[in-house]
Amino acid sequence: MYTLIIDSATKVLYEALVKDDVVIDERYISGQNDHAKNILVALDDILKKEGIKVSDLSSVVCGIGPGSYTGVRMGVTIAKMLCAFMPKKLYKISTLDLMASGSSGEVLAMIDSRRGNAFSACYFDGVKCDEEKNRSQIEYKSLHPNATILTESSFKVDALKVIKNATLHENPHSLEPNYLQETEAERNLHAKQD
Repeated sequence: MYTLIIDSATKVLYEALVKDDVVIDERYISGQNDHAKNILVALDDILKKEGIKVSDLSSVVCGIGPGSYTGVRMGVTIAKMLCAFMPKKLYKISTLDLMASGSSGEVLAMIDSRRGNAFSACYFDGVKCDEEKNRSQIEYKSLHPNATILTESSFKVDALKVIKNATLHENPHSLEPNYLQETEAERNLHAKQD
């Protein structure tokens, strides 16, 4: 059984192909708001390298954010399409959980959300210790002075842990990104309505 893992919520596009309990291929593609040019190319390359087709996948695990609004939507959209049109099991996982999956000890997974803030959560040996929030980076780091900081471009994924910790999402059409905050357009709209 083949499982595809895809996450595009950070500055690093992550894709992996797992066959049973073996990571066949894994890609970390650094970018700057340009995952759109790589996301399908990398997927196609991974499948061709293994000599399989999309129809051979049995499941897809998708990072749902938080992170870049456009980035999160790309990965979620591709996962939804793969699982809706070729019935496959769809699993979801927090991008912060994915980032922390390859870590040990106390770590803070942090994705820059601008203005000195970050989408963040604390983990100990890959297990989440608090809730995901948009927090002040300085204040959060001061609460965990001995923690290793995982940024959106300095993390290592344990693909097998990701598969184990992902949650089945029954209806691919209803999968939604987790933004943790409103978009600027939504904030502006609500400000006009008030």
